[in-house]
Amino acid sequence: MATIQQVNGDYYGSKETVTEALPFAKKIKGHISCINNILGIADKELSLYNDAIFYYNESVKESESFEGKQAPLSNIAAVYIYQKKYNEAIILLESILDKKFLNDKSKERSKAIIKDNLGFAYFKNGQDEKGFHLMSEGLKMRIETNDNYGSIESHLHLADYYSQKDLHKSDENALEAYAIASKLNSVDERLEALQILISNNNSGQNHKYTQQYFRINDSIIKVRNNFKNKFAKIKYDSKKEKDENEQLRLEKAENELSLQTAKYLRIVFAIVLFFLLILIAILIRYYKNKNKAIEFKSSYDTETRIAKKIHDELANDVFQVIAFAESQSLAKENTKENLLQKLDDIYGRVRGISKENNKIDIGIAFTQNIKEMLSAYHTGERNIIATNLESVNWETVDDIKKITIGRVLQELMVNMKKHSKANLVVIKFENDPKSIYINYTDNGIGCEKTKISKNGLQNMENRIQAVKGIIEFETEPNNGFKARIVIPK
Repeated sequence: MATIQQVNGDYYGSKETVTEALPFAKKIKGHISCINNILGIADKELSLYNDAIFYYNESVKESESFEGKQAPLSNIAAVYIYQKKYNEAIILLESILDKKFLNDKSKERSKAIIKDNLGFAYFKNGQDEKGFHLMSEGLKMRIETNDNYGSIESHLHLADYYSQKDLHKSDENALEAYAIASKLNSVDERLEALQILISNNNSGQNHKYTQQYFRINDSIIKVRNNFKNKFAKIKYDSKKEKDENEQLRLEKAENELSLQTAKYLRIVFAIVLFFLLILIAILIRYYKNKNKAIEFKSSYDTETRIAKKIHDELANDVFQVIAFAESQSLAKENTKENLLQKLDDIYGRVRGISKENNKIDIGIAFTQNIKEMLSAYHTGERNIIATNLESVNWETVDDIKKITIGRVLQELMVNMKKHSKANLVVIKFENDPKSIYINYTDNGIGCEKTKISKNGLQNMENRIQAVKGIIEFETEPNNGFKARIVIPK
């Protein structure tokens, strides 16, 4: 079908049709080679020379024998001639002509084509005598093998050759080509012959040739357009009939299956829905329990920390004050002052513990509350710097997340005061439409990452995870401590 379309000048249609053959030819190399050769011919006729060479090369790859490669290789050489790459064409055609299989009598027509094209390439490359000899041999072989269609190309090449040397002989060859092409109804070659005659302008019939050229050209455009339409209609009607027959065969089977399929689908849907609901319930319960566990662990860790602090820092001091009061006479002024000093010291520590764990104001004073909490750790030897705190619109932040931020900052300060020995702490707040970012840095002694949980920082991680946030620590011994916190808004 694709070849018939090419004969009738429908090259785009030919490419479309031959492409449809590809799925049926994948297992047979010879068929793939033939398809690529047809695609190459179509692109050559459409003047898409680089595409044509690509397909011819693909055809060569898929051919199993050199005999099978001969046609696409010859076609590549012909494209080289169109591209005026005469040296490349000569090299390729000479290599083909040297092959022994062309000496077979049955290959005379193929050999004639190669000789004619090789001669034409030599002529175009400036080697007129060698070119003429080969073209003449090619024409002779075509006449001997009754290759009338091939002889048209030989006469056209000779007409081109003589157009620079002997206009009379050029006209003779062009007219001979025209006569054979007319007999074989080969329109493109007729037009090519007329072009040479018009270009030669060697007779009084030039006006006649011109009129004839335009008449044939207009006629062939109409004929080819009609062919395209007819061919398209034939393909459409054939496909439509095939589809209708296939549809009739399928409809009965589909009708028989539709009720059964619908029944199975309802059953499957019900099962899937049932298990989906169970899975959703399990996931909801799991995440609720997980969050409760995280919250409980955070509270438990906080309570444990407070209890340990009271025990370690206050219980011994209170016991010592009691022992002091029992063993010393309170009547003495200096003993009384000493006792009051010890009690004041204990009071200060109690206030400190209370302040570390007191209620966080989550209202409009939240920013001020955070500042005050941080400033409590600011001393003559330690500088606390907090930046961009006001850049966050805290009114849009969830209360639980505010409490979490407050508690985490408190715990960072306590950890810093207790372990880091830092004299500079920088806390930078940033935010975007989705998250709040808190970057903590100090210049303390740091620690190994494996010991972070032992320093009470695990409690921070639990708090952050409870609000679906992220906390990352970066620290090394004697190289400071960094924490990056991301909390979704």
